[in-house]
Amino acid sequence: MKALLALLLFSASAQAAVSVVDDGGQRVTLARPAQRVISMAPHVTELLFAAGGGSRIVGAMNYSDYPAAARSIPLIGSNSQIDIERVIAMKPDLLIVWQSGNTARQIAQLQGLGIPVFHSEPRKLDEVAASLLRFGQLLGTETIARAAADAYQAKLAALRTRYAQRPPVTVFYQAWDSPLYTLNGEQIASDAIRACGGRNIFAELKTVAPQVGVEAVVQKDPEAIVGGKLYTPQDRGLSIWQPYKGMTAVRRNNLFTLDEELLTRPGPRVVDGAAALCARLDEARARRPR
Repeated sequence: MKALLALLLFSASAQAAVSVVDDGGQRVTLARPAQRVISMAPHVTELLFAAGGGSRIVGAMNYSDYPAAARSIPLIGSNSQIDIERVIAMKPDLLIVWQSGNTARQIAQLQGLGIPVFHSEPRKLDEVAASLLRFGQLLGTETIARAAADAYQAKLAALRTRYAQRPPVTVFYQAWDSPLYTLNGEQIASDAIRACGGRNIFAELKTVAPQVGVEAVVQKDPEAIVGGKLYTPQDRGLSIWQPYKGMTAVRRNNLFTLDEELLTRPGPRVVDGAAALCARLDEARARRPR
């Protein structure tokens, strides 16, 4: 009798309508939990898998490469172009887009299809856990999503506790070297810098990924410079700063290369990227003159 009741409750929950407010402040309502989802960003793919919905993803954007199972998901395009006909052919019942990664034209095209569109834009470390919970609601996988969110929050709380009293370190985050791009205080990597006791020297800029001049960085004289790994032989990475021997970060050898996917992709692994960053900023603190 109990087994039958549990089955009936599960069946009812699987068919019940769900309504969730997205990161754009819009309410997204589905007649039942999503069964065929298209992920329009790599971080969305990671969140969906962590929330128990990996098997529901029928299409994904390029660079959706984690976890390994994500690499076998059919691609529907890139951040520059979407195959709308393929999207339609996949018969999705939910599209999850990323405002910062998908163009306004792409999002308008998708919204014109009449398929529910959910905007995912986690910009703070805590918002990753909130995203997991909302994805669990959309998919009807709340139990799995709750466990993933709790595990993530526990790691984040431990990290914040460990670094709460660390002396501040001024940080320049180098998103690209030519032209020189950084991230402002609204990108999740900047929140990771804060969690580590760091201060992003360009946090106040209005654009999420602004272009800056070398002279501006030299003038602010950060104690540490953080950048991502190199992708091509033409990339110069953090080596562009070597001629500036008078900069504190160069003089103390505080030029740190990290896996930027972990640090800038707002999925569950961002807390691991934050932990790696915190360790580097501790190195910078250890190199201060005594």
